[in-house]
Parts: sequence; C-alpha cells; structure tokens
Amino acid sequence: MRSLFGSSDNTSSARGKDARIPRPSSGWKELLKHLRSQESLRVLDIGPTSSTNINYITNLGHSIYMANLVEEAAKPEWLIPGEAGEPAGYDVERFLASNLNFSGRTFDVVILWDTADFLPEPLLIPVFSRIHQVMEPGGLMLAFFHVTTSPETVFCRYHLTDTDVVEVQKAGNYPLLHIYSNRKIENMLSDFSTYRLFLAKDNLREVIITR
Repeated sequence: MRSLFGSSDNTSSARGKDARIPRPSSGWKELLKHLRSQESLRVLDIGPTSSTNINYITNLGHSIYMANLVEEAAKPEWLIPGEAGEPAGYDVERFLASNLNFSGRTFDVVILWDTADFLPEPLLIPVFSRIHQVMEPGGLMLAFFHVTTSPETVFCRYHLTDTDVVEVQKAGNYPLLHIYSNRKIENMLSDFSTYRLFLAKDNLREVIITR
C-alpha cells in the first residue's frame, strides 16, 4: 500500500499508526450493490476484526462472522517439526478445523481482503478450497491481491463505508509472503465459477469471485 502509507509522505507521521486512510475500491462498490439489493445474507469477513464492519453489515439486515486467519497462521502451534534437516510443516487440517469450521453454516458473501498474500504457502490452496466449500452456489467473494510490493507494504485492517471507499488501517507486522500475476490468481480460483478483475491505481488487484 505504498501510495497510502509511503514513508516519503510528509503527512505520514501526523496520521499516526491508527489513522484510517480512505481508498477507492471498485470491488467494494460492486459488492455493496449486491448487499443493498438482497436480504438476510450471511457474510464472512476474513481479516482483523472491525467493529465498523460488524455494525455496517448488521445495519443492512445481514449477519456477519469474523475470522482472522493471518494472525492465527502466525502462531507456532500449527507447526509440525520436520525430519532432520527438513523445514517445519503446517498442520493444515487442524488449522482449518479450528479457524474455518462453521458447524455446517454456509455463506452468501465472503470478504477475503488481502489475507491470501500473508498466509504461508502450505495454507493457500487448502484455505481457498475450504472457502469454496462453505460458500453458497452463486455466492460472491471480494478479494485483494498484491501484484507488486515495496518496503512500505504493510498488513492492514479494512473498514467498510457506505460509499465506494474502504478505510485502510495498519494492523500488524506480518510479512507479505506473496505477490500475484493474473495467471497465479486464475490458478488459485480454479474451483470457482467466474471472477471479475478490477484495475486499481495502487499495488492491489481487486477481484469479485462467484462460487
């Protein structure tokens, strides 16, 4: 998010670490139309918890569930010690069972934000497969993917608004682990029916994905 948080910005120190920076989002604009036109949808917000998002979605008449996968994935409890000389692995099934188990509940809308960019490689495909499983056919997902990076790229909390803007706020010190070409995005979304890419002026690619 260099254009939002770049250290060369003379106002960056005044904004402070808790500042919310407005960012236009074509993907959110499209998803908002859907949320306004439907009733009683089940929404899964995968990212740092935002009370703003909870209040906004419930005020639209929908229910919302939260899952912060990046924070959870950084915990050492999911690591499996490797054999001699081998790197540690991930207990993928236990991670999914603990963090993406909704007791049979399914969702009409998923907001993934840029979560995939900060997940360890062993979790990427399994997480997308589990999201596919818990989405209703025809359900929509909004996802962001980094296509470039810089030293100023940071993990963020995204706050919804009643416009085509989302508010972006620094949320932790987790390292960016992936950047994506369009082909890589296509490969990760191969289980889904369709997707629509949106251009952005910063280093994020926005995608609306249909289950």
